[in-house]
Amino acid sequence: MFRKRLMAQAALLLAAVVAAHAGLFDFLKSKKQSGPSLDYPNQIQPLFARYCYDCHGEKAKADLDLRVFKTDADAIKERKLFENILKQVQTQEMPPKGKPKPTDAERDKMIQWIESVVFACDCNNPDPGRVTLRRLNRVEYNNTVRDLLGVTLRPADDFPSDDVGYGFDNIGDVLSLSPTLMEKYLMAADRLLLEAWPLRTKGSNAPPTWFEQRHVLPALTHTNPLAGARLAIHGFARRAFRRPVSINEVERFMQLVSKAQAEGDSLEHGLRLAFKAVLISPHFLFRGQLLPPQTPSSRPVLITEHELASRLSYFLWSTMPDDELLSEAGRGTLRKNLEKQVRRMLQDPRADALVTNFGEQWLELRRLTQITPDPATFPEFTDELRTAMWMETTAFFRAILREDRSVLEFLDADYTFVNETLARHYGLKGITGPEFRKVSLKGTPRGGLLTQASILTLTSNPTRTSPVKRGKWVLDNLLGAPPPPPPPNVPELPEHGELHGTLRQRLEQHRADPLCSSCHARMDPIGFGLENFNAVGAWRTRDGKDALDTTGQLTSGEAFKDSVELRAILRRKKKDDFLRCLSEKMLTYALGRGLEYYDRCAVDKVTANLPRRGHKFSALVMEIVNSVPFQYRRGEATIASLAE
Repeated sequence: MFRKRLMAQAALLLAAVVAAHAGLFDFLKSKKQSGPSLDYPNQIQPLFARYCYDCHGEKAKADLDLRVFKTDADAIKERKLFENILKQVQTQEMPPKGKPKPTDAERDKMIQWIESVVFACDCNNPDPGRVTLRRLNRVEYNNTVRDLLGVTLRPADDFPSDDVGYGFDNIGDVLSLSPTLMEKYLMAADRLLLEAWPLRTKGSNAPPTWFEQRHVLPALTHTNPLAGARLAIHGFARRAFRRPVSINEVERFMQLVSKAQAEGDSLEHGLRLAFKAVLISPHFLFRGQLLPPQTPSSRPVLITEHELASRLSYFLWSTMPDDELLSEAGRGTLRKNLEKQVRRMLQDPRADALVTNFGEQWLELRRLTQITPDPATFPEFTDELRTAMWMETTAFFRAILREDRSVLEFLDADYTFVNETLARHYGLKGITGPEFRKVSLKGTPRGGLLTQASILTLTSNPTRTSPVKRGKWVLDNLLGAPPPPPPPNVPELPEHGELHGTLRQRLEQHRADPLCSSCHARMDPIGFGLENFNAVGAWRTRDGKDALDTTGQLTSGEAFKDSVELRAILRRKKKDDFLRCLSEKMLTYALGRGLEYYDRCAVDKVTANLPRRGHKFSALVMEIVNSVPFQYRRGEATIASLAE
């Protein structure tokens, strides 16, 4: 009976959540677009016609025909597309090599038009963006019940896998709630409460043992069991919901206790039902306010200190706020002591969640478990080596976090972490044993993420390297300039057949196809610079019988002869692109939503402030935490206006 009642209550609560969530998102998606009217037909369209229509007109390379844009309004409807166009124009990736290029003044005019019209937003009156109501993903659920109940069970390992959006598995838009998952929540609540609050102790066959101790006992007093139950529910719900709970909320859970007793069950049984109801409540399973703030303001509204504590803890720890955060929030002093708390959290062991949940997904490291190099071609690749590759990259990320180093070291650090297995793979001498230790890379061709075997392996094919995949990985994850998807019906590069010569020569023949040339001109040179590393990241000087050509030139003009010079170019000439890319990735992860045009103000501020703070990892985190979208939400008047 109680199970059916709880199922019904859970269904009603979750239906209300989904309805509120859907209504809010309908509001946010229906925003009217408007902006200042500029002379697009006479000032901007002629530039597109002169420099872009040759490829993106009738030919429509990459399925892009710029002729369809006749007015500002046409462009505003396609903001996502123009984000990519802006990056191509800013980085001088487009027009491609061999095509007429705009003057600096013309390029500036195109950039100014895109930024002021297509992405029109007032940074003095910023928009914190839409509220993302999201359920706890599997990692967050396991961590939260661990810290809430003190158990080692990981019930979410048996939940359906979480979908991924924008590269991360904590994105609210894709974290759906199915009937199967709801059933899993109910079963998990039972298991968790049984583990945390066993019905009976685990006995043994040993005889009873008696101890004699002398104590002075206080006088017996009459106690009210229901008052104690109410206090227990209040304390449990406050921590589970990660915020203060109202008297009415506590009384709703107390009704389960009272009904259980009325039907002849014990107080303990009633409390279990109440705690189970807490564990399947939307206020536990979801993060964020279920309804918009009741604030008639058109300006951004600060989130509550308890919501800030929750955002902080799930960003840095992937779990609920600890007692110190909740206490600071309860006193209203969390914002005042924010930097102190962030630094404390980054040094806490729970900050390892930022390595495994942000770092591994940003770098696509989780795909390494699915990579299977051909055993005949690479017999040295074993599960032990795969694990060592993964541990090197996570240890490297962890060192930058723990030691608060410059994030630019991701590009070109002169150190790494190896054990004997990986050192042998790299040709490093004097390293013995399974333990990982920090080693210098000075005088070697390695440095930074790009030359780590994990990255080189997951961007290769089973039998050979892939300059295309390696170049694409750099554009996606380090420079924030992902190429568009390949045109339909374009075949993969054949291993054998019509194309002849070295891998580089065959790729050059492949990209002679006009449909392929522009994107491959961006990806391939980067990959060529990494050709000294084979498909499992080992150093080589030849590809079979063929000599390697590791020279290349970026579409923005910088030339290099090998991976060492390529890394130097990325750090010196492309560091702003990298800082922006990393800021966008981390802000996406912290907010649990994709970034929109109005988030550009926040990203601009984050990246602009990093140099004066030495590009430190903690500086990046603090800039994210202090950003408008992290600290604020839209006022009710703003949300209402989006529905008009």
